[in-house]
Amino acid sequence: RSNTTPFCIGCVIAGPLCLSAYIHFPIMKLLLATRDVEVPEGVTAEVKARTVTITGPRGVLTRSFKHVQVDIVKESEENLHLAMWFGQRKQLACLRTVQSHIQNMITGVTKGYLYKLRMAYAHFPITIEFEGTADAQIVIIKNFLGQRLNHALKVPKGVTVSKSDDVKDQLEVTGNNVDDVSRTAALMHGSAKVLRKDIRKFLDGIYVSEKGPIGELAAV
Repeated sequence: RSNTTPFCIGCVIAGPLCLSAYIHFPIMKLLLATRDVEVPEGVTAEVKARTVTITGPRGVLTRSFKHVQVDIVKESEENLHLAMWFGQRKQLACLRTVQSHIQNMITGVTKGYLYKLRMAYAHFPITIEFEGTADAQIVIIKNFLGQRLNHALKVPKGVTVSKSDDVKDQLEVTGNNVDDVSRTAALMHGSAKVLRKDIRKFLDGIYVSEKGPIGELAAV
């Protein structure tokens, strides 16, 4: 049966002889679903053809939502209105996702995002070197498990990777775009991964210890 078919006691008793097993019940659609996003003071939001541009004290972020059938209307300087007509269950879930993306953009241009990573090793100390410019930074991971092979990672534009001044063997990844910041932290973790060894014994690697908006970090 289809997942959209409601529970039928006849199917339990008669099995395939029950007629409801062969009848398709239409999926219920919600006529109109709406959500609102509050724009705080000091932040400007612009909407054009489902492309949202958020401007704040830390910079500008732009994101396109043309792949989602949702109406994005700027009702005022303090409010963005999201609406979806005749949405099914999976389409309605996208409405909350779009709202979360816009809220993350607002948080990025006001507070920014910070990921803290710790370098763990038992014998061979992991070495981190930086190359390139501020707009095209490259992170090089050396001496992981004593390997001669170096792992190079290109940092996305708008993201900065640096060593902590107060804590040893700690890296800080900062930026306005939470997607780029989290992706950079994940790539650094994946570049220093133990392969073909028992990971219960070989715990070397680069791990995220704290993450969140700057000033509101939460331990992982």
